[in-house]
Amino acid sequence: MKKLLSVLATAIVALAVLSGCSKNNGKIKIGVLQLVQHDALDANYKGFVDGLASEGYVDGENIVIDYQNASGDQSNCVTIAQKFVSDGVDLIFAIATPAAQAVANLTSTIPVVVSSVTDPESANLVKSNAQPGTNVTGTSDLTPCAAQISLLKQLLPNAKTVGMLFCSSEENSRFQINLAEAECQRLGLSFVEATVSNTNEVQQVVQSLVGKVDAIYSPTDNMIASSMATVAMVANENRIPVIVGEEGMVKNGGLATFGLNYYELGKQTAVMAAQILRDKADPATMPIQYLTSCDFSYNPDTAAVLGVEIPAELR
Repeated sequence: MKKLLSVLATAIVALAVLSGCSKNNGKIKIGVLQLVQHDALDANYKGFVDGLASEGYVDGENIVIDYQNASGDQSNCVTIAQKFVSDGVDLIFAIATPAAQAVANLTSTIPVVVSSVTDPESANLVKSNAQPGTNVTGTSDLTPCAAQISLLKQLLPNAKTVGMLFCSSEENSRFQINLAEAECQRLGLSFVEATVSNTNEVQQVVQSLVGKVDAIYSPTDNMIASSMATVAMVANENRIPVIVGEEGMVKNGGLATFGLNYYELGKQTAVMAAQILRDKADPATMPIQYLTSCDFSYNPDTAAVLGVEIPAELR
């Protein structure tokens, strides 16, 4: 009888292993949760996929990527995160803070790499950025907020008041706005905060700044980035320059930025993911990484509409 039970137990284990291998054909499964679709996050994801390929992990060959977009809805983030945990994926890539928080709240065992998260420590994703101490690591998209405000002052020397446009529920944005406001104070600029809680409010909030501010600043805010065409429509029509946090927002009507290259950020995150998958690196001991360079970009059409001259040394 004991021998029979032993044989049955062995068979059950073997079937479980075969089932798992059959499910993904022996390939590593990576779950990707992106908060919302806009240029920066899309570039981040593309860089991650290309970066993995450069490291020898090619989707459809030796890995399977399950890409999911939460469409900016936090409840969707939780549902998708639950799916990944239930599926037993080998690694999760979370793009943007709400996506990362949804995942981190549901698993302490599956390795998680994050990106497009300004400060993982203040978002309670890691114990510290230098020594995560959890199953989470990745890259930060902390932008040079002070340099962006200095750019605003350089391009718009007559500006006195800046409208701080951001989503009130995004921790990333609050962190950056604090840095930007400190730089405004240093440069003698006054500022007013203009916050939104959903995309339906964006047009009205930007309209409310007309006549009150000389320029608008928006950091790498996911809600504003996804609504940048609306922001630009109102602001440019009323000749209010908008300095933004990243290049995608410039392409969609913002005036200019010193910003990160989100594609390169994604590639950098992929290297960390490969170290976990190939070298069995422990996320708990992998410090959060940062890009060390930023690029100037501007929208010539917006500059022409606003009558703003871009100095030759910046072009």
